[in-house]
Amino acid sequence: MYSISKIFTIVLFIEKYHLGWFQNILQDDTANAQKPIHIILIIADDLGFNDVSFRGSRQIPTPNIDALAYSGIILNNYYVSPICTPSRSALFSGIHPIHTGMQHDVIYGATPYGLPLNVKLLPEYLKDLDYTTHLVGKWHLGHFRKAYTPTCRGFDTHYGHWTGHKDYYDNTAEETNPEAVGYDMRRNMKVSYENFGNYTTDLYTEEAMKLIKQHNPSVPLFLTVSHTAVHSANPYAYLQAPDQVIQQFAYIKDPERRKYAAMVHKLDESCGLIVKTLHDYGLLENSIIVFTTDNGGPAAGFNNNAASNWPLRSVNYS
Repeated sequence: MYSISKIFTIVLFIEKYHLGWFQNILQDDTANAQKPIHIILIIADDLGFNDVSFRGSRQIPTPNIDALAYSGIILNNYYVSPICTPSRSALFSGIHPIHTGMQHDVIYGATPYGLPLNVKLLPEYLKDLDYTTHLVGKWHLGHFRKAYTPTCRGFDTHYGHWTGHKDYYDNTAEETNPEAVGYDMRRNMKVSYENFGNYTTDLYTEEAMKLIKQHNPSVPLFLTVSHTAVHSANPYAYLQAPDQVIQQFAYIKDPERRKYAAMVHKLDESCGLIVKTLHDYGLLENSIIVFTTDNGGPAAGFNNNAASNWPLRSVNYS
């Protein structure tokens, strides 16, 4: 069985069996304030413990993530499984992956299973409370049949990818078990070529902002922004970011760490833009914002990445 990696969450974590307690809070608050409570869940992918400046990183400034931390609640004893699928299955189900059969490994492109359909997920519970639900970005909980895909598991819409990683520009995913290469960018159930060649972190940020702008503030919103960043891409270019952003980190000697820093910068920028859009369109005052990373960082060149988990030991998948 895998060991547990320590990560961090900012503001509030609402995962709970069946969400009964949370339903009461939502109903009571809505009755008193006559305004719905919006829930914005931002998930980073493989972000290192030491790769945000509120944790002490002197290499990578993250002012927007820091602002969430210092104005909210930091959960210092929050633990997850060390790889994507088990961690995400627990997040959306409230059930330890050993009880859903998702504890063993990640789901690959040709994996013929997914998070069991008899497990009710967080967006499905929130749909029962009249929430509008959107998923932007990574899924990674099963796609071998339509019933396992996001819009059949409680999300009204999905724009993003089904598998665990992809190229940040051309949207191809080089998969193993078995080896295969495929294009993975979708809008709901249809393959999407609409933004081919654009940087994925920017695409997901723009999609999230668009959904916020179009949303009726009188209707409760559950928006999950599940970034690819800062997960490694394909073997021909593991770490990817716009050149002009990479140049901002010229003071970092290691060229791979420099690219990684640029990826974190774009992730932090995304958080700031999402919060600003919530404010500009009147949703921020009644929003719960959750920021988390699904795993610790792949440090010391693991998966050809350049994350740092100091002062914690080891890497994700350990």
